[in-house]
Order: sequence, then C-alpha cells, then structure tokens
Amino acid sequence: MESKDEKIYLKGVTREPKYGRVVSAVSGLSLGFSIIIAILLGVGIGMWLKRLTGWNWILWLGVFWGIGGACYNLYLAYRKQQKEMDELQNDPKYREYKEIEQD
Repeated sequence: MESKDEKIYLKGVTREPKYGRVVSAVSGLSLGFSIIIAILLGVGIGMWLKRLTGWNWILWLGVFWGIGGACYNLYLAYRKQQKEMDELQNDPKYREYKEIEQD
C-alpha cells in the first residue's frame, strides 16, 4: 500500500487520499507553532548552557540557534508551497486559464 501523501490509483483513475486536504491544512497551521517552538527550544538550550558554563553570551547563541531553526522551517514551507504551485501550473484543469493570461 502506498503512503498517505501519494495519490491512489484505482483502475486508471487517480484520486487524492480521503484526508489529504485536512492533513495539508493542518500542516500549514502548524508552521506558526513550529516557529515558536524552534525559538523556545533555542532559548531553553541557551539558558541551560548558560547555567552549565556560567557564560552569559551563550544564552544569545541559543537564541540565534532558535531563530535559525525558525528560518529553516520557513524555508522548508516555502519549498513545499513552490512545489505545489509548480504541480498546479501543469494541471490540465487550469491549462485554459494559463492560455487566457498569455493572450
């Protein structure tokens, strides 16, 4: 059996998985949470390392690690959206709209 993210092929007919749109919507909503969690994890690790070593500057290193993780999450979400838009651009259902815009 194929994974949930892949299309299901039955007798030459393609269809999306039953909960594919719901999973995609939840994935989009979780982007905000993942940004907050990445920053909080970075701050937490920075505080733990500060307590462990006694160096004040290491807290800021943790903050920057968290911000870097949040930026990476944004980058991954951007790539996912770009891939979906490229697939939509080649979809025959929307081909006539593409031809109208080119005129």
